[in-house]
Amino acid sequence: MPPSNAWFIYPKPNPRTRLRLFCFPYAGGGSWSYRAWPAGILETAEVWRVRLPGRESRLSEPAFTRLEPLVTALAQAIFPYLDVPFAFFGHSMGGLISFELLQELRRQHAPAPVRLFVSGHRAPHLPHRRPPIHHLPTSEFILQLRRLNGTPEEVLRNAELMRVFLPILRADFAIFETYVYMAKHPPLACPISVFGGLQDPDVSHDELAAWRDYTCGAFIQRMFPGDHFFLHSAQALLLQALNQDLADSSSTP
Repeated sequence: MPPSNAWFIYPKPNPRTRLRLFCFPYAGGGSWSYRAWPAGILETAEVWRVRLPGRESRLSEPAFTRLEPLVTALAQAIFPYLDVPFAFFGHSMGGLISFELLQELRRQHAPAPVRLFVSGHRAPHLPHRRPPIHHLPTSEFILQLRRLNGTPEEVLRNAELMRVFLPILRADFAIFETYVYMAKHPPLACPISVFGGLQDPDVSHDELAAWRDYTCGAFIQRMFPGDHFFLHSAQALLLQALNQDLADSSSTP
């Protein structure tokens, strides 16, 4: 059944669906980050784009600034739609959200996913390489955003747009910059696939490889050309790899 709440975008039911792929946005991103994905994903899979409060049609709602309450709310929203096999994909902040959401769903005895895809985020127990930026004055915050190369320059230079985006960006950066891994989770039973950018200055090959300890199932790591936002620049290659892993998961008893 199609989603009936504000958390998800899936406008067209697919009668051939055998799997739902829930896609979680990166910091400052939205469901629009995955708008082109349905055309590149297996015909037997549905792409359900996650839409967080504080952006897009939910602009009037306060954005979350901490991970735990966000995960609690997401678990309640997503639970009714886990009635078919499913997988999670999250890029950067979205990878951390999807990982902690699976832990919360496991505590609630929800069905397990067929696979977790983590893109552009180090393993949860590893510390950040750089100091937090969410509390910086506006000029310094924008300077750091420019360095990260995730916000288009035309947006950074547009004062009107930045009045809208700055609160969202600050809230999202606060989510993962204040996150502390508590070493309380046993490994997941589902396979984990991790993706990274070969030129990503913030997340290294080894930091991605450390996700291996978070599953007792299969583990796959792939690196793509590009920086932290290879999600966009290497989209075709990423979707090809994702489809391969989804097909393998679907064929596994």
